[in-house]
Amino acid sequence: MYCLQTPVPAVKTCLQCETSLCEDHLSAHNRSLDHVLIEPTSSLENRKCQTHKKLLEYHCCEDAACICVSCFVTGPHKGHQVQSLDEVVRVKKQTLREHLEKLTSMSGEAEKSVHCLQDHRRKVQEKVSDATERVSSLFMDLRKQLGDLETRVLSEISRQKEKISLGISDLIHQLKTQKDELSRMMGHIEELCNMDDPLTVLQDEESELSGFNNSVKVDLTATQGGDEKNYDEGLVTLILHTALSELSTAAKRGFCVSEATDLSLDIETAANKVIVSGDLKFASWSQTPQGREEKPERFMSYCQVLSKTAFSKGQHYWEVEASNSAYWMVGVACASIDRKGMKSKMGRNTKSWCLNRADKCHLVIHNSVSTTLSPESPVCRLGIYLDYEAGRLSFYQLCDPIRHLHTFSATFTEPLHAAFLVWQDGWVRIKC
Repeated sequence: MYCLQTPVPAVKTCLQCETSLCEDHLSAHNRSLDHVLIEPTSSLENRKCQTHKKLLEYHCCEDAACICVSCFVTGPHKGHQVQSLDEVVRVKKQTLREHLEKLTSMSGEAEKSVHCLQDHRRKVQEKVSDATERVSSLFMDLRKQLGDLETRVLSEISRQKEKISLGISDLIHQLKTQKDELSRMMGHIEELCNMDDPLTVLQDEESELSGFNNSVKVDLTATQGGDEKNYDEGLVTLILHTALSELSTAAKRGFCVSEATDLSLDIETAANKVIVSGDLKFASWSQTPQGREEKPERFMSYCQVLSKTAFSKGQHYWEVEASNSAYWMVGVACASIDRKGMKSKMGRNTKSWCLNRADKCHLVIHNSVSTTLSPESPVCRLGIYLDYEAGRLSFYQLCDPIRHLHTFSATFTEPLHAAFLVWQDGWVRIKC
């Protein structure tokens, strides 16, 4: 696009003059006229009214159309509410600026989220890398220790074999020696039997047979053998058991794996329709009340029971077996959970987190907010892992392979008990 007065590039186009101007002619134009200037263009037809061939300078509010002065003075928009394009554009730009501000804010939040996710990814990668290194190191060490243990156990078996073999060889040598002695004595006795002199025979029998009887007694004792002449399988088993237990303990300690928590049910909290077994490991629903007295710690509205043990720190793990049908819940609850009313039910308050099985449906619930789970098979055996300080409660389906079902993230501020609910022939059993 060039200036109409000189062959140099235009910098602006005047809508009123319908001409394009270079820098020099634009300066002179601006000193004498106050026209609307736009970026250089060779076509102004789209800026003119198709009917009156005049510039579009107004906006009809009723028809939302750009119009010329003739359109609303004598044309189809006569009597309509109109505004100058400058005013409409000013309002439009204000709206756009507000949108831009919101979008800028959203863009900033998105950028922050990107940085947070990148940082999270980096931390996860570092954690995974660290876990990979630790697991590799752990198994390398385990393989070495297992190799050492194999050598030690095989050495013990070999030692016993050599000891037993030497003992048996010694016995065989003794028996052979005694057998030779017996053969010699048998030959001598045969000689005596063939003698005709009675006095010689009688005298010789008294001296020789005494030694013969003693030799036979020694022979019989020697052939029986003691424990030292047998393979000691118990010792080998004990070495293996002790060493493998030490390896397992060391591996768990090195990888921060807690031993399974030994839990038992607190019958003082058990609702009247909850049957608790004598070993305090099994809870089942009963249609018949158990006649327990009402007390502050006992659940009165729902068939629930808590564990005796409370967790206020550390990492804990326990396993639960549950009925393949009926209705049950397992999870954790604060010691201060209500014992009466609608809010006392597990999952319906801020003080409990649970996994629920009902009508072949599996849900995780907290504060009345539920999430449906879709395990590949009915959940009958569960592993529950609690990391108190990290605020994590995880549920795992104990099948092959083990499957993660759900993890709650929270800030725990009170001691937590393992919690259970049974209903309509449901039951749960603490496995460890």
